[in-house]
Amino acid sequence: MKVAALSLLVPDYDAAIAFFCQGLGFTLTEDIPQGSKRWVTVSPPGQDFRLILARADTPAQIAAIGQQGGGRVWLFLHSDDFTADAAKITAAGGTFEEHPRHEPYGTVAVWRDPFGNRWDLIQPKT
Repeated sequence: MKVAALSLLVPDYDAAIAFFCQGLGFTLTEDIPQGSKRWVTVSPPGQDFRLILARADTPAQIAAIGQQGGGRVWLFLHSDDFTADAAKITAAGGTFEEHPRHEPYGTVAVWRDPFGNRWDLIQPKT
């Protein structure tokens, strides 16, 4: 078994596609109409993993946008070039909460996507 996908609540499909695909360079792997909803998945370049972009519809789902991790960092994006990828994230609408710090496992900084989700950008030590 392997984890193949993760669902991320977003306020709008097209805004999320724009951030992840045009902004971060992910690939739009599926965008299938399903009546009032769409099945939308994006993948980081060269990876089998998919992020399911799920438009929030109910009041509880809308309240959970950006809060799926309970206020903690819960998404982790690895980088081969921290500086370039941090600039790409910022240009796309992400906001860094801190300056990069050096940890035993690599260079890391916490950032938020435009929907409020907290991520770590990590350039692992080689």
